[in-house]
Amino acid sequence: MNAPRIFPFGDAALVCEAPAPATLDCQRRVWAAAEAARGWPHVLEVVPGMNNLTIVFDPLEADPAALTNQLQAAWDKPGGKEAPGRVVEIPVQYGGEFGPDLEAVARHTGLTPREVVERHAAGDYVVFFLGFQPGFAYMGGLEAALHTPRRASPRTEVAAGSVGIGGEQTGVYPAVSPGGWQLIGRTELAMFDPARASPTLLQPGDRVRFTIAGMHT
Repeated sequence: MNAPRIFPFGDAALVCEAPAPATLDCQRRVWAAAEAARGWPHVLEVVPGMNNLTIVFDPLEADPAALTNQLQAAWDKPGGKEAPGRVVEIPVQYGGEFGPDLEAVARHTGLTPREVVERHAAGDYVVFFLGFQPGFAYMGGLEAALHTPRRASPRTEVAAGSVGIGGEQTGVYPAVSPGGWQLIGRTELAMFDPARASPTLLQPGDRVRFTIAGMHT
């Protein structure tokens, strides 16, 4: 793996950024470095991302040079944090009104709609990080044959629970919002519920399996 770049982000933050592509090994390093950084003095916030980690510190107390060295050492430490092993199954109604872009994904990939559904449901996905909106999990593990660019014109409104493909990733919209991913299905599971003890259904490191609750092609 190529060495990451560590650079300041304003006067009170550091970013550790690894080169593309996003891989599970890289994310394990992100998780491990994040876990270590949470225990460092004068670190106020730790934000894992895709191939990157941002730490926010107290600029009046922390030594940025020392934090940079700590961050590099944490990244280089062998044996990155393993995925916790939690498996979450997400039932999906594929195609039809639930997945209006299924046909477009099929055309782009050269597969039939049924093959797209079956391959998507056969995947073993890992949540790399949460972002975009509360509960939105960016997942790695999408089969290369299903990689499809985002829509040229994003929708102004995407239904909560919509399952989409965006480039090399797949994900589930937790709430109604604009969005440009190719929508292939929808789940009734609540990805984010502020009334739950743990509002976010998925966490970084979780493994996700989509199941076919219905196929409308």
